[in-house]
Amino acid sequence: MTQAIRTIGQGCYWDDLALGERLRTVGRTITETDLVNFVNLSWLTEELFANAHSREGMAIKGRPVPAALVYACAEGLLTPFMQGTGLAFLNAQLDVKAPTQVNDTIHVECEVIELREASKGHRGHIRTRNQVVNQDGVTVLEYTPLRIMKRRPA
Repeated sequence: MTQAIRTIGQGCYWDDLALGERLRTVGRTITETDLVNFVNLSWLTEELFANAHSREGMAIKGRPVPAALVYACAEGLLTPFMQGTGLAFLNAQLDVKAPTQVNDTIHVECEVIELREASKGHRGHIRTRNQVVNQDGVTVLEYTPLRIMKRRPA
């Protein structure tokens, strides 16, 4: 008899989630290399992010990173949650709560705030409240993505 082999890293299905359920990712440190690569890739060459030395008069002290980088890292941290089961990203409200600096370590805390069946029965809509939290427990970014996820096969 052949036993089914379970895939490691498979995301959860829509049916496996409950309203009010809370999830937490592992942490990730945002490095100077991350900042440099992101600024070069995105062309966000604003001095706030691209000038490491002439910091007087800058709106944010230290070595801040763009909120777009923080968001991208947060979505990457969430990939295992929807690997192979996520179908579409529909929209999100995004609010920056505090600056994130080079060498900050972030993780994502999610709460399922909406679950509804889609018009096609093999999928469902899910909205989560995602709080990106740094090593000091400060929420630096919050967003509420609406996604379509697969339902568990019959």
